[in-house]
Amino acid sequence: MSADCLFCRIIAGEIPSTKVHETETVYAFRDISPQAKVHVLVVPKAHHEDAAALAGHPELLADVVAAGAEVAGIEGVAESGYRFVFNTGDDACRTVFHAHMHVLGGEQLAGFGR
Repeated sequence: MSADCLFCRIIAGEIPSTKVHETETVYAFRDISPQAKVHVLVVPKAHHEDAAALAGHPELLADVVAAGAEVAGIEGVAESGYRFVFNTGDDACRTVFHAHMHVLGGEQLAGFGR
């Protein structure tokens, strides 16, 4: 845990969140500024700065993706479709330096890019 990390503090219960799903290694909660009808963040409980760092831990990365699929089912978007997004680096507008995957769905999503 990183004491100054927002997501580490959420996982520790120091900052409130709306839990959607939890496993031994992953915590999923609603985004406080949703960009779609369904917008859930899937966060590894172990602190890793971004998706590139998480790639060095393939089992944990698989846990994050599996939890994302579970969230899609919980949220009722598994059949209609959903999107997984990792933001890594400044050009991707990353704002929290703890690896996390966005699960987006529940409506027709816009395309990627500009």
